[in-house]
Amino acid sequence: MPYLSAFILAPVLMLSEVVGEVALPRIMSLIINNGVANRDIKYITAMGGLMILMAAVMIVGGVGGAYFSSKASICFTSDLRNDLFAKVQEFSFANIDDFSTGSLVTRLTNDLQQIQMVVMMCLRMAFRSPGMFIGALIMALTMNTRLAVVVLVVIPLLSAAIAFLMVKAYPLFGVMQQKLDRLNSGIQEALTNVRVIKSFVREDFEEKRFSDMNRDLKEQSLKAMNIVIITMPVMMLFMNVTTLVVVWYGGNIIIAHGMAVGDLTAFTTYIVQILSSLMMLSMIFLNGARAMASVKRVNEVMDARIDLTDENASRKDLPVQKGRVEFRDVSFSYSPDAEEMVLEHISFTAEPGETIGIIGTTGSGKTTLVSLIPRLYDVTEGSVLVDGVDVREYSLKNLRNGVAMVLQKNELFSGTVEENLRWGDENASMEDIRKMAQSAQADEFVMGFSDGYQTEIEQGGTNVSGGQKQRLCIARALLKRPKILILDDSTSAVDTATEAKIREAFGTTLKDTTKIIIAQRIGSVEEADRILVMDNGRIVGSGTHDELIASCEEYQEIYYSQRDQERKVSA
Repeated sequence: MPYLSAFILAPVLMLSEVVGEVALPRIMSLIINNGVANRDIKYITAMGGLMILMAAVMIVGGVGGAYFSSKASICFTSDLRNDLFAKVQEFSFANIDDFSTGSLVTRLTNDLQQIQMVVMMCLRMAFRSPGMFIGALIMALTMNTRLAVVVLVVIPLLSAAIAFLMVKAYPLFGVMQQKLDRLNSGIQEALTNVRVIKSFVREDFEEKRFSDMNRDLKEQSLKAMNIVIITMPVMMLFMNVTTLVVVWYGGNIIIAHGMAVGDLTAFTTYIVQILSSLMMLSMIFLNGARAMASVKRVNEVMDARIDLTDENASRKDLPVQKGRVEFRDVSFSYSPDAEEMVLEHISFTAEPGETIGIIGTTGSGKTTLVSLIPRLYDVTEGSVLVDGVDVREYSLKNLRNGVAMVLQKNELFSGTVEENLRWGDENASMEDIRKMAQSAQADEFVMGFSDGYQTEIEQGGTNVSGGQKQRLCIARALLKRPKILILDDSTSAVDTATEAKIREAFGTTLKDTTKIIIAQRIGSVEEADRILVMDNGRIVGSGTHDELIASCEEYQEIYYSQRDQERKVSA
């Protein structure tokens, strides 16, 4: 709708070209029949001037149509790309799991490019081709009905050939886009993990894997493009044979004095226009088949049902005020059809300002548990409450604004260190940024960079170490000044002395913030107000370090195994 005028003007201006193209052969036949035959220079000059005027109008119409069709298609696709990206941003984690990253990239780029091309082609040709077909057919019928019968025989045969090619092409284009998805996913994975590939000397393996995916795409593309390649010779064969028949038949009519020479010239031009318009329509249909495969893929994203929204939330205006967290008999499964729960009957309360440690074996459900607090997933049974309100009653924005989460996989974005930290608070002063960086033990190494906080972070934070990345992510979370802070094994790459300083800073910087710390090392949670021990999706122990050492077998096992390991290392 914002570009409705361009969508209207483009085909209207292209139709002005059609009027000229249909009229010019008839004028030329009049010049031959009346001007040339009678040697009437004045008539020839007058009609020639009319042809020049019509050609000028056609130029304006053609240029204007091309301009407005480009504007309409490009602007439309740009808006669609924004809408598609916005839809992806609304996805829950479960929705994201339904699409690979490479597939979403292909849909946002290549698929939309195919749609843009066809929209532009349709605005230029979808009216022009039928207009030329109808206009030229009418002119041919009015000039000589007997010759026009030849065309009327060819048109159904050509239409059947086009329909056959369309049916063959459509499924091939869909498969081709899927192969492109796979290739894009492979490229992204290889480039993201290039350091791992090099460290394991797996370049040859990755080159072969890429070559296989590239070959699959090439072969599928050739299958699809062969349809397009075949189309043009078939169309040209029909056109040339028809023209040959018309010239032979029309020549006999002229010899029998049943038709003027100029009329045959014009008629031949109209035959070419009729068949050319069908060729143009065939190209629109073929490219449309490819675009329809892309439209289907775009619609799969646009029509995806968001399984986690705040549409029915009753307390949308309520912000998180204190940060009290309560789990009431929570059970959770990633799939509603799953026989076993990832979490079972979880109940505990974290008071404002309290530090809760969570420890347990790998796969025990620690990360899943804390993901329920900011509603990255919804509980299957039971309820999670923040400040006494079910998290499903908050708006997602207000709930997540009150929670800062440092994930296991720490991500930084392209830009400066300062720009990355401002994700926590875009309006923060430089003094606040440095203060939080100091609390996260990041200020010292940042100031050691030649450009300090203006140091450029490469994509994915590849130019900083794992420990530095973790501390920057913690600083970013602290700058948010959350009511609830969740650290998911986010100090694993930091030495114990630095980790102790970070925990010490929490006591002053985040005195009233509820802190939930997931850790593999007992030393990371030993001083917590309460420690939850998890095993197989259940809480099997809860208490202080001393209480758990005395009463919890699972905690004892973790504690003594880690202590023995430390002794072996020190020895």
